[in-house]
Amino acid sequence: MDDAWPETVNGWELAREGHIENYRKRLANRVTVTAMWENGTGRGQVDARTEPLGGGRTLTSSRKDFRDKDAFWTAATCVLEMAANLPSLDWHTSPAPTALAGTVAGMVEAEPGTSGYPEAELTFTLTDGHTVTLVMTDEQAFDLSNSISRLDHHVWSEEREDDEEEDEDYDEEPVVVEEVPDVSEVQSGPDTGHDLVTVLEERFGVTEDNLLAHVDWSALIVVGEPEVSSLVERGDELTAAVAPRWYPVVADRPGERWVVLKRTGLRYHGE
Repeated sequence: MDDAWPETVNGWELAREGHIENYRKRLANRVTVTAMWENGTGRGQVDARTEPLGGGRTLTSSRKDFRDKDAFWTAATCVLEMAANLPSLDWHTSPAPTALAGTVAGMVEAEPGTSGYPEAELTFTLTDGHTVTLVMTDEQAFDLSNSISRLDHHVWSEEREDDEEEDEDYDEEPVVVEEVPDVSEVQSGPDTGHDLVTVLEERFGVTEDNLLAHVDWSALIVVGEPEVSSLVERGDELTAAVAPRWYPVVADRPGERWVVLKRTGLRYHGE
């Protein structure tokens, strides 16, 4: 059975028949997603079916005419995400492995994706020896960053506060109260990429419609007029507002200019 699908592409099983490419992905909930693409015609089909080999009742399917292969893969991703969120259809055995769960060992590797689209690859090594790599879109990575920030506030920050209180209980030395300097006029520059987005909108009127971000948030790019010209005119104010974590540069592009805000301390290609 598996010999009929000799190749694997981005996690999809692939079998070729002349100019036709047949793709299949079998999910742990017993749903199978199949995708067929006819090279040179702009036609294809994506189906989610209830039978492990892809021949059962159709749950959903895509249109058949596509602008190009990128549009075809967009449709395939949408059908796959819908199918992956369905409950198990209770076949006796699953052709796909069940979800892994375990304790992460060491650091999580975070790298830009390799498909040519804005995406991130997160690689986890578990204490049982398994290595799991997750490929996430830019929106999913953004949501994950926000979720982890909320976890830090509700989970780990409370634990740190408890540790600090325990340390204070063991402190037998008298507490010396020193005069606190007046820092009411001191403004701290943005730290994270999301903080930088907030500063650009609140202080310079630049909305997310004019922003492009690297997947790893190593740089934020402002495009479009009059926003770019306004930032260039207010260059000194912008530099002071985003320091010390970020610094702006002007990039001349064919027919337009960009303002690129780079994170300090990182080396970039060509530097």
